[in-house]
Amino acid sequence: MPKIVDHNERKIKIAEATWNVIVREGLENASVRNIAAEANLSVGSLRHYFPSQSDLFLFSMELVSERVRKRITSKKYDGPPLQTFQEALCEVLPIDEDRKIEMEVWLVFSAKTLVDRKLEELSKNVFLQMRTEIIERIIYTLESLQLLKENVDKHVEVIRLHALIDGLATHHILHPNTVTNKEMINTLTYHLHSICR
Repeated sequence: MPKIVDHNERKIKIAEATWNVIVREGLENASVRNIAAEANLSVGSLRHYFPSQSDLFLFSMELVSERVRKRITSKKYDGPPLQTFQEALCEVLPIDEDRKIEMEVWLVFSAKTLVDRKLEELSKNVFLQMRTEIIERIIYTLESLQLLKENVDKHVEVIRLHALIDGLATHHILHPNTVTNKEMINTLTYHLHSICR
């Protein structure tokens, strides 16, 4: 009896192999041949799922985004509001090995968005989702709970919190011994308390 192949599972396996090659050897070595070898597939099998390298990179980026979104939405948050918001924001910070790999891959792909229209569109959509569905929601919920300081410019605070999260994540990936997990979390905690009553 022929083996039944779960095609979506196979695509995920290929995407994860792509991440491994990128993290270990850099984007310049993420060739179809190297990725196929990492996934224990032939080049022809990989091409069956992803006709072009751009298609493969697009799916790999989408998978990173989907996993982060799933983590945030599936987690139970039952603490005080500030603790809850901090926990949600920590889901996008590279504070464990899985999140570190996701962030490294995302940063590498982000550079590729400058020359690949498909990736550029996805990057823009993820950026806007992060801003509106997470950051904006947190700031406006703080206001509705009357926890936000008076006379705060909510629009500016959304931009500032988003920039802080992206900056901490990037600095940690580039300088993990200087911007440590503890420093990221302490800085985020300090910032959230600084904009609240």
